[in-house]
Amino acid sequence: MPITVIKRNGHRETFSRSKLLHGLSRACEKTGIAPERLETMVEELELSLQQRSGREVSSSDIGELVLDQLKLISEVAYIRFASVYRQFSGVSDFVATLEGISASKTELTAAI
Repeated sequence: MPITVIKRNGHRETFSRSKLLHGLSRACEKTGIAPERLETMVEELELSLQQRSGREVSSSDIGELVLDQLKLISEVAYIRFASVYRQFSGVSDFVATLEGISASKTELTAAI
C-alpha cells in the first residue's frame, strides 16, 4: 500500500523515493558522500515510513527524519537541506541552525 505525503499546503501526493533521493543528492553535492549511501538512507527512511501505523505522513515529518540522518553524516549537507526544507530567508536562519549544531556537539562531547 503506497504512502501518502501531506504537503504544507494540504495537498496529498504519493511518496516518491526518487524525489527524496534527488533532494538528498542536491544537499550532498561535493561532500564526498557516496551515492550508495544516499540510496541506503532513502531505503531506510522509506522502510521507517512504511512501518508506521498510518499510511499518511506529513512532508515536515519526512524532512525532520532526513535532517536527523544528515546531521550524523555531514554538517554541510544538513545545512543545505535545512535551508531549503525550512525555507531560510536570511543569514540569521543559517546562524541559528549552525549554533544549534554547535550546541548539539557540545552536549554530545560533555556526555562522553
